[in-house]
Amino acid sequence: MIDDTTEQKPAAAAAETDQAAPAAPAPDDVTRLTDDIVQALKTVYDPEIPADIYELGLIYKIDIDDDRGVKVDMTLTTPNCPSAQELPTMVESAVASVPGVREVKVEVVWDPPWDPSRMSDEARVVLNMW
Repeated sequence: MIDDTTEQKPAAAAAETDQAAPAAPAPDDVTRLTDDIVQALKTVYDPEIPADIYELGLIYKIDIDDDRGVKVDMTLTTPNCPSAQELPTMVESAVASVPGVREVKVEVVWDPPWDPSRMSDEARVVLNMW
């Protein structure tokens, strides 16, 4: 839809704007970015637990917007987690390291509360929790 009330930009300004704002990612790009983000998250470990945070089920949601900004909703095993300050920063750094990702925002959420049923079978094997 074209808005006739929108002010037209000179060609040079339009080209500059086009370079600054990337095109929305294609579905294949979103899939690749999501896979790469998950792989990056699997490099982040809770310092007290020998399993990565993704397999522990601490990542609740990964949203990639049209400008390739990423929002991650995560939780912790407990509100009193000793790593509560460092884990979100580690997640932000890991996601930001993925090629193609622009801005990263990590939000710690508590609903639903984490419980061991959120762990993958891989994490259960590592933690011997069957």
